[in-house]
Amino acid sequence: MPVRLTANEALDLRMTSLLLRPHPGVAPGTVADVVQWFGAMQAQDLASGLWSLGARLPALTQADVRAALERREALRTWPMRGTVHLVPSRDARWMLELTGVRTLAAAATRRAALGLTDADADRALDVLGAALAGGGRLTRAECLARLTAAGIGVDGQRGYHLLSHASLRGVTCLAPNVGTEQTFALLDEWAPAAHRPDREEALALLARRYVRSHGPVTDREFAGWTGLTLTDARRGLAAAGDVLTTVEVDDVAMLVDAALLDAPRSPVDDLLVLPGFDEYLLGYRDRTLMLDPAHREAVVPGGNGVFQATVVQAGRVVGTWKRTIGARRVTVTVRPLAPLDRPRVERALGRYAGFLDLPLRVDWPS
Repeated sequence: MPVRLTANEALDLRMTSLLLRPHPGVAPGTVADVVQWFGAMQAQDLASGLWSLGARLPALTQADVRAALERREALRTWPMRGTVHLVPSRDARWMLELTGVRTLAAAATRRAALGLTDADADRALDVLGAALAGGGRLTRAECLARLTAAGIGVDGQRGYHLLSHASLRGVTCLAPNVGTEQTFALLDEWAPAAHRPDREEALALLARRYVRSHGPVTDREFAGWTGLTLTDARRGLAAAGDVLTTVEVDDVAMLVDAALLDAPRSPVDDLLVLPGFDEYLLGYRDRTLMLDPAHREAVVPGGNGVFQATVVQAGRVVGTWKRTIGARRVTVTVRPLAPLDRPRVERALGRYAGFLDLPLRVDWPS
């Protein structure tokens, strides 16, 4: 019989899986450790992606995280759902081949709507490949200028489409920003030591990483996170073997890292400040364990997919926050969704300010 868990017990396990609490089986010390643990981390918004790493690596500053990305401990690309993620550098290619292909198929319709042809997209691959060859690294504006010079239209959303298409095809990847400017490099040159598992092994590897970093989760959650078909998601979970085990949460079968069940558990009343685009919420379709449905509008206003940064207590969203970064300090405005202990929140925000290496000011609107 599967172990039966209450919703609170399942949430405690999730917070540990997400490395937001000490884990009995892993103690990550580097950016590479964290990204390897997750397999992929939401990073469409770079600032959010950096703090997602910082929140799990308290010894590091933002400068340290940026330096790690320059060392290629991880890279950003479009592996799943047409969204930018941080992935282990050596795994980028097989992930694109496994999960990116479905996005490519959907992108063909979008390309036609933008007035671009398949020939335009193929020509863009050639232009960018030649421009970046030999270790080149170009900003987004420079890439678009090269495409324009080659007679390829980049107005409107065409430029973004062509740049993401080149990464989905495994030609380019996102290199670290230069200042505030996004840059691109050739994937084969930025991450030459590519891991090449066969498809079955790749499905199993992705399944193990998702469950160990997000569990307890359902097979449908895994399919939703990866963009895989439910059939392929279930194949991967079955191939992952006995490192995963089934539990029941409110009569729903879920999967979790088997090793995590053997560790002692007790309720934790921690308080965290997390970025909006973090695996804490973005890693799931059903967020009811973490987010009261009454607070959904405050966290995702208008349901537009833009998540607010959250204040999280004992695993539940209890507030949102917005930051304004100036030359001399970071100012954070907190909006409670439940009664908050202000000194605790300000201490948590102090850690974020320390990550940025800036003094902190906190505003509490009346």
